[in-house]
Amino acid sequence: MPYDEYLAERIRNYFTEQKVPFYDKNMMGGCVFMVNDKMCCGIHFDKMKKIDLLMARIGENAAIEFAEKKGCHPMDFTGWPMKGYVFIDPDGFDLEEDLVFWLDHCIAFNPTAKIAQERRKK
Repeated sequence: MPYDEYLAERIRNYFTEQKVPFYDKNMMGGCVFMVNDKMCCGIHFDKMKKIDLLMARIGENAAIEFAEKKGCHPMDFTGWPMKGYVFIDPDGFDLEEDLVFWLDHCIAFNPTAKIAQERRKK
């Protein structure tokens, strides 16, 4: 199932309104939003739960601080949570103020985030 295009449009609108230069691209069956050539946030369809999740790159400290916030849980694809990333269930971003909360934190963390290194072909 494709990701929620309505959620993607909400995120695009936020970045545009905030005058944040970004681009989005399809990745791993979802959509990621890149700011300063770094993954900032995204949408992932959870096949087990059959729901779209907001992926937020907010840094390790914020991920710990907001772990108890509604709908928030560690980003885990493989059994190993990714440090500094969280997934948010729809009940944690359905309201516009909740989505803005997460996106504000993604944007605030972005300047300190590292750019992923490209894998070299052998």
